[in-house]
Amino acid sequence: MIEDKKRCQLIEKLGVHFEQKEKIAPVAARIKSYIILNGKKGTTFEELIEKLCASKSTISTHLTHLQGSNKITYFTKIGDRKKYFILNPDSIIQSIDEMISTWTHQRDLHSEVKQFKEDMNHDLEEIEKFDLDFHSDYVEFLNQTITSVLILKEKLINKNN
Repeated sequence: MIEDKKRCQLIEKLGVHFEQKEKIAPVAARIKSYIILNGKKGTTFEELIEKLCASKSTISTHLTHLQGSNKITYFTKIGDRKKYFILNPDSIIQSIDEMISTWTHQRDLHSEVKQFKEDMNHDLEEIEKFDLDFHSDYVEFLNQTITSVLILKEKLINKNN
């Protein structure tokens, strides 16, 4: 029973994270969390109703939304009429692409601000000059982060192929 309690706590914690990060409804966030923690064996519609204490229509609506946004998918088993929902293997790649896009935009913006400040520094007295260290360090940090995450993405792609 300790495992069930830990699972429930983690579903809730992940659910809150997905609500905020992905701007999805609380039940949809809990469904995604439950599916993630259930792994490759999949999660049935009936299991979600029972474990999340939600109505059939609520679960159905959110499953449809999660499938439509490519966050989850399903498989079937021969001789079994049930659908087994799993996390879309490509959803991690999608998240990585979104992060890289955000970081690239931030890097480019900071580079532009840094260049502007460098240009301004030519006309300023020493005491008035902009300190450019933060921008330089932040751009370097973002470059290293983007490179590291691209390596992770490549590993994930190779593993899935």
